[in-house]
Amino acid sequence: MPGPDSHRPRPSGARRGAVLTLVFAMALAVGAAADALPRETGPRTPAVHPAGTTVDRDTVARAAAEAAAGGRSGTEAAQEAVRRGGDRWGVVYGEREYERFRRALDGEYTGVGLWPRRSRAGGIEVVRVQPGGPADRAGVRAGDRLRAVGGTAVDRCTAAEVVALLRGEARTRVELALERAGRALTRSLTRTTLSAETVTVRRLDPGAVMIKVAAFTTGTGQRVREAVRRAPEGAGVLLDLRGNSGGLVHEAVAAASAFLDGGLVATYDVQGEERSLYARPGGDTERPVVALVDGGTMSAAELVTGALQDRGRAVTVGSRTFGKGAVQMPSELPDGSVAELTVGHYRTPAGRSVDGTGITPDLPAGDAAEDRARTVLDGLGRTR
Repeated sequence: MPGPDSHRPRPSGARRGAVLTLVFAMALAVGAAADALPRETGPRTPAVHPAGTTVDRDTVARAAAEAAAGGRSGTEAAQEAVRRGGDRWGVVYGEREYERFRRALDGEYTGVGLWPRRSRAGGIEVVRVQPGGPADRAGVRAGDRLRAVGGTAVDRCTAAEVVALLRGEARTRVELALERAGRALTRSLTRTTLSAETVTVRRLDPGAVMIKVAAFTTGTGQRVREAVRRAPEGAGVLLDLRGNSGGLVHEAVAAASAFLDGGLVATYDVQGEERSLYARPGGDTERPVVALVDGGTMSAAELVTGALQDRGRAVTVGSRTFGKGAVQMPSELPDGSVAELTVGHYRTPAGRSVDGTGITPDLPAGDAAEDRARTVLDGLGRTR
C-alpha cells in the first residue's frame, strides 16, 4: 500500500497530488500568509479532544458549491462546515492562500528576513537576521529590540503575532520601530520572497554540534542527514526542535533516519486503515543525541521526537510538546479553494498517541533547557 512518501508536493494545485502533512492549522513558522498565523500564545496544556474527530470531504465540498451557487463565499461556507464537523485541525484556504501555504512547504515565504522572540527581560527582540534579506540590508541586527511593526506596538504580542505582522504581500512596505542600546531607530523595509533557512548548524565545542530544525519543509530531511554526516567524528548532536511547528511527514521521517538504521518511526491511520512509516537504513546510530523540545514543538516535530525517544536513540530535554498528532491531506473544492482535512492520527513506535497530550521529555527543564541539554550531551559523550 502506498505510504506518505507517495504524496509529494507538486508545482501547482492540490488536485495534482495530495501532500500528506502534519501542520498546525494554517501556519508554518517559516512562512505562511500573514493573516493565517495563530493569534494565540499556544497552550502549554493542550485540551484533550476526541482523537477520531474528522469531517467528511463531500460535506465540505457540498457546502462550498452551494454557497458559490448562491453568490456567497465558498471558502467561508466550507470553513464553517469544517468547524461544525468538529475537525479541530481542519482548515480551508482560498486559492491565493493555498499557494502561499504550498510555497511555505517548499521553503519559501514573503517577509523581511528576521526572526523575533520574546526575551527573558520581556518584550520582543530580534534573534536572527537572514543574510541578504531586507532587514539585513537595512542594518537590523540580532539583539535589536522590536517596539512596533507597521505602527502596531508589539511589546505585549507573542512571537507568532509579530511574525504575522512581518509577513505580507511581496513589494509592500512595512515600518519597524527598533531600540538598540537605548537608542530609538526606525527602518522602512520592502517585503520580498525569501528562502527559509529551516536547518542551521552551530559548533558548540570540539565534541558537539547543534542542529536547529525550524520546520520540515521540502529538503529538510536531507539537510539534517548531511549535517550529521559532516559533524566531526565522535561529536554529539544537540537536535533543537523548539518552536518547530511541523511540516511534511516524509521530511520528518528522513530527518529521523539520520539517527536510525531503519525500523519503525511511527504508525498512522487514514480513515481507519493503519499504515506505517519506516526510517531509511544507514543512519548514524553511534553519536550521542539530545533532543531539545518545548511547547512550540508540534506535529511532524513531535513525530521525530517520539521516534527518537521510543527507539532509545535520544535523551529528550525541555518542556512538554504541543500535542498535535493529526494527519491532514488537501482536497480541492469546486470553487477552487482547498480544504486541509484531518484524515487520521499518528502514534509513536511504542504506540503512544500524541494528539491532545504531547510528549513529556525525559528531563524537564525551563529557561535553562539548553544548558541542561549540553550537560547531558557532554555526559553521554563521556560514557561512550
